[in-house]
Amino acid sequence: MTQSELIILNFTEIRRKSIKLWNALPENYYDWKPDEKAMTAIEMVRHVLEADYGWNIIINNGSMANYKTPWYNKPFISIADELKFAKPYRKAFLKSIQQFSDTDLNKTQIIHPGNGKKKFLGKYLFRIAYHESVHAGQFLSYLRAIKVDRPNIWD
Repeated sequence: MTQSELIILNFTEIRRKSIKLWNALPENYYDWKPDEKAMTAIEMVRHVLEADYGWNIIINNGSMANYKTPWYNKPFISIADELKFAKPYRKAFLKSIQQFSDTDLNKTQIIHPGNGKKKFLGKYLFRIAYHESVHAGQFLSYLRAIKVDRPNIWD
């Protein structure tokens, strides 16, 4: 397996587990959040899904100067609707990763627009995956707090 194939496998597994968690959330808890400063449950789902769009721009050295997410002003409908809307952006993101050679992953430097720090592309992609994993952990705590059975993601 190439490095990009392994990275895609990691992204795919993380997303599969996230979807299991998200689908466990009853609709009447979409707007639940643990405190006023936190994201609601469905905002967190959207945050993770729409990040693929931005990550794809960054890893392809595009400009974030006039960044506007395709989700801008899109109403929250359901988890299923969010997943359906996100599908082409996820596909494009994974396709970008697939096209990177081992040399690209180990030599190309990415500058994260949020902090200006340089990272090699391969390492940056693992940090992206960690972002979703952190939110999966947060989502697990949301499910626990609202006393919803948590799906087994440790398969």
